Amino acid sequence: MKKLTTSSDTTKIARLRQFMLRHGVPVSVSESAGKLDLWVVDDGYYETALSLLDQFVDDPADNAQVPSQGSVLGPTINSLSQQAGLLTFVVFLVALAVAGLQFFWSMDGVFSALMITPGGGNELDLTQPWRLITPAFIHLSATHLLFNLFWWWYLGGRIELRFGAAHLALIFLVTGVSANLAQWYTSGPLFGGLSGVVYGLLGFCAVYGWQRQNSLTLPNALLVFMVGWLVLGYTNLLWVNMANEAHLLGLLSGVLLGFIYRLRY
Repeated sequence: MKKLTTSSDTTKIARLRQFMLRHGVPVSVSESAGKLDLWVVDDGYYETALSLLDQFVDDPADNAQVPSQGSVLGPTINSLSQQAGLLTFVVFLVALAVAGLQFFWSMDGVFSALMITPGGGNELDLTQPWRLITPAFIHLSATHLLFNLFWWWYLGGRIELRFGAAHLALIFLVTGVSANLAQWYTSGPLFGGLSGVVYGLLGFCAVYGWQRQNSLTLPNALLVFMVGWLVLGYTNLLWVNMANEAHLLGLLSGVLLGFIYRLRY
């Protein structure tokens, strides 16, 4: 992923992003220090993007043209497919498949197969080590699922494109296991969701991208919202039960990994 341009003009960046998508170049936008950065998601498109950038500046009248629905759909799908790697896709699809099994097969059956302790007991069974991570694929509502999948795609996709699938797998396992163990220790085995991993990815990106200009730099407003949501969970004011300890330990483990990666990469 390479930065194409930076501007404080939101209208210009929006038009430029649409212009790139119309020409099949996958791009994404991030905010840093009050300015917007436009990134070319796939480095193979970078030279093409530079050429298109010159055209955009030279012929602003053409840029203003509103594309038809048919001309946007293909590039948009292509852009989405270029904003994440294989592991991001796989985890996304596994979570959807598990949700389908919960709906069409049996909620109890899915819990029994994937919860952190067999049969809902209080003792960990380390002869089944996969149970330390599989609760991340259980979701208790459509809203819960969609919220987590969105942030998994947004954050996990960026990390995989920057570091590769092996690094994302490591971060997924460390944050997921940390979050699941914390939640099990404090509240028992009846929990699930990717939220702990999502907060781990958030913590990783927040530390690695802090005061840097790279694809993992996150908008300050996003960080305030997510941390505020975590804190709100401890107040018991929300209408849903929150896996607070999973969120907190996921975030802290992600922050730790972010510091390690920041020192090494």
